[in-house]
Amino acid sequence: MPTDIASGNLFEVLIIGAGPIGIACALECKKKNLNYVVVEKGTLTNSLFHYPLNMNFFSTSEKLEIDGIPFISNNPKPTRNEALEYYRRVATSNELNINLYEKIYTVKKIDNHFEIASDKKNYRARNVIVSTGFFDIPKMLNVPGENLPKVKHYFKEAHPFVMQKVIVVGASNSAVDAALEIWRKGGDVTMVVRGPKIGERVKYWVRPDIENRIEEGSIKAYFNSEIKNITKNEVFIKTPKGQEILDNNFVIALTGYKPDFKFLKSLGVKFSEDGNYFPKYNTETMESNVPGIFLAGVICGGNETHKWFIENSRIHATIIAEHLAKINNPKG
Repeated sequence: MPTDIASGNLFEVLIIGAGPIGIACALECKKKNLNYVVVEKGTLTNSLFHYPLNMNFFSTSEKLEIDGIPFISNNPKPTRNEALEYYRRVATSNELNINLYEKIYTVKKIDNHFEIASDKKNYRARNVIVSTGFFDIPKMLNVPGENLPKVKHYFKEAHPFVMQKVIVVGASNSAVDAALEIWRKGGDVTMVVRGPKIGERVKYWVRPDIENRIEEGSIKAYFNSEIKNITKNEVFIKTPKGQEILDNNFVIALTGYKPDFKFLKSLGVKFSEDGNYFPKYNTETMESNVPGIFLAGVICGGNETHKWFIENSRIHATIIAEHLAKINNPKG
């Protein structure tokens, strides 16, 4: 059975993050008889849990499957709740060794293994897989007033914004979905978009809806614009026509999220210097520049968080497990 440092034994693999890719890594390690443990700072599939309640995925259900386990959905595009149920059943039916609500603080290389400290216990492992995603750290506006309680960087549901004047910042899928849902629930919605139009990657079936709402004036939109200051009751916006001051109750800044680069740096992982902040790793093994530390999932894309997602990064789990099975003694 898997054991931690208290009994003096080593895990072959410690996986940080129990999202879909972390679960996929655990499944592959189990198939290869690699002694593993998964440590997750929140709930199972923590990022998906914090998605909007009514969110639909862009991908179809079969593209979200891991390890060939069927994902049956009642909808052409599966919902958040269906995904939560699917990954929960995958983890529990396969009896994966996952520790939840446990945050990893340090990972240090000692001789030929790593010593890992969490807020609950210590571990020893020969290898570490980092599959922590990117949804925990929002990209900030960096403007005065951003720390006010009315400013949100996540959107869960529309009800709190009924009969309120709401500014939605951004033009991505999350921003468009929030703007439409709040407007349909009776919110007075204004979008502030840095670029000249709605984002190119907005879901094709949603784009006509938001464009029509803007054209008819149901949702106001300021393009090529940005927020400069936020006060308790107003928001100051820089637009091509000059400054606008808008009455406001809430600001929902959905300008994107980023991986925990600080944590990766603490592990010794190096990054590209081109502004994209791509972590350095071997594409044939997914091993980073630090021997024994492997990367899986969206974190491999650095600031380009749209580059890797569930359907094209689940292969990382297979690549890593096959590599480790060749170089490690599965019995520890």
